[in-house]
Amino acid sequence: MTFKPDPFAKQLIQCEDLYSDKDRVNLKNNIMESFVSEKELQKGIIMDMAHRVVLLPNGKTSLREIAYHSGAAAVVPVDSKGYVTLVYQHRCVIGKVTLEIPAGKMDSDDEDPKVCAIRELEEETGLKADNIELLISMDTTPGFCTEYVAIYLATGLTQSDVHTDEDEFLGIIKLPLEEAIKRVKRGELTDGKTALGIMLAASKLGVDASKIE
Repeated sequence: MTFKPDPFAKQLIQCEDLYSDKDRVNLKNNIMESFVSEKELQKGIIMDMAHRVVLLPNGKTSLREIAYHSGAAAVVPVDSKGYVTLVYQHRCVIGKVTLEIPAGKMDSDDEDPKVCAIRELEEETGLKADNIELLISMDTTPGFCTEYVAIYLATGLTQSDVHTDEDEFLGIIKLPLEEAIKRVKRGELTDGKTALGIMLAASKLGVDASKIE
């Protein structure tokens, strides 16, 4: 992972595109933070840590603790019968077994997330897709982490062999997409990328989630 000491210019452009000229001035004056300095704390296996000092709109400075992450990709695989493939994983950090869409981190900062998505889909489920379409790139925890997850819809599926990593142990389940939507709405699928991915996939496929209880 590469430290990026001043990403504020790009962020400001993205913010300004949403507002009028007058509101853009207010953005700069009232909410935008400016980069002052940054100190690397630790290099990790999946993320690096840093402390950044920023200048606040009121002229004071504040400390931001940042986790740099290369990003990840996730896939909502929906077959011709309308079934979605999900994976069970034991997430020891939160002490839960979760039900999630297939996903994994990118191998480097510059890896194409679509390539990552195709790889993770095949590794975790043995599925290959004729069609893979980006649904959204979501910021997972923008308060302190640079991680984003590119979520794709995969269709035109064929089954091949599963080949997970040596330290990865998964269970696979296929559910009707409507059942997956019900579980999201009941609050049973608590993984953020999974809940968002299922609902966006449903919309893309013309499924009216508002009529599913």
